[in-house]
Amino acid sequence: MTAPLVELAGVSRRFVRRRDLAARIAGLVGAGGAEEVVHAVDRVDLAIEPGEVVGLVGESGCGKSTLGRLAVGLLPPSEGERRWRGEPIDRLPAARAREQQLRMQMIFQDPYASLDPRQRVVDIVGEAVVAHGRIAKRQQVEYVGLMLNRVGLDPTLMRRYPHQFSGGQRARIGIARALAVQPEFLVCDESVAALDVSIQAQVLNLFIDLRSALALTYLFISHDLSVVRHLSDRVVVMYLGRVVESGTADALFAGPAHPYTGALIAEAGRVEARKRAYRPVVGEIPSPLAPPPGCHFHPRCPRAMPRCREAAPPLVDIAPGRRVACWLHEAPFAPPA
Repeated sequence: MTAPLVELAGVSRRFVRRRDLAARIAGLVGAGGAEEVVHAVDRVDLAIEPGEVVGLVGESGCGKSTLGRLAVGLLPPSEGERRWRGEPIDRLPAARAREQQLRMQMIFQDPYASLDPRQRVVDIVGEAVVAHGRIAKRQQVEYVGLMLNRVGLDPTLMRRYPHQFSGGQRARIGIARALAVQPEFLVCDESVAALDVSIQAQVLNLFIDLRSALALTYLFISHDLSVVRHLSDRVVVMYLGRVVESGTADALFAGPAHPYTGALIAEAGRVEARKRAYRPVVGEIPSPLAPPPGCHFHPRCPRAMPRCREAAPPLVDIAPGRRVACWLHEAPFAPPA
């Protein structure tokens, strides 16, 4: 069997808020507070196969965007390891590591804030590909024209600035910039969330077309379950820094195994459910500064047991291609011999 294209093994990320000078002085007399540690991602294992589209969902603050940045190397992990085709990226020689990094790109949520307002599109899209020696400077204009044409933009507009484009056009510029260095893996972080619904459909169709044309692999981060279901082969559900369930999109939406996944899917907007009373997931998501012991979801879970408060459930196989971290599914799935 071939190794996954991208693999995160036991990856964690913690952000530490250091004490300021006043707190450190107060600490000398026993009055200063401790450093605050945000547990953004907690021991996550994730493997993405070549050509696969993996949807990553969960409530705001669950660590989705942080995990995406860890996957492409924009953030270093506090623990764990990133691998590209089975090789540990962060332990490769510098030249090889840079080459591997170019194969992973990220498309950000805000298509305006992620573009330099002082640069023209020809430089936004073409700067990195020239800097990394993919093309010569004299080829930049022609190459950028090809990239803009690929994402459905008029190449004659490349001398304009980002503010001269609509939101949908800026989203396409961000996609063209990511594609310019010829990546194999794209992390799309809420890439259509800021767009009108009609424009969202156009950009989603563009992602689908690019996947077929360029053999791309996606990690698609979104809070919109309908978008994820439409686009993804497999869905991974996160809660407070941990993966609680994963499986094929069809299987997961048809029969969620984790209570949190079930609550998310039950309250997703559906046309046929107009007369249904809206019942959000009970309670507030706990602070990542002080996550609950055991299963992080137990304070909000209607099926919580004493064991849920005592120990974190492992992520186990419950069916072919289905994994869940819940004590309701304690017995692991054993594939037939």
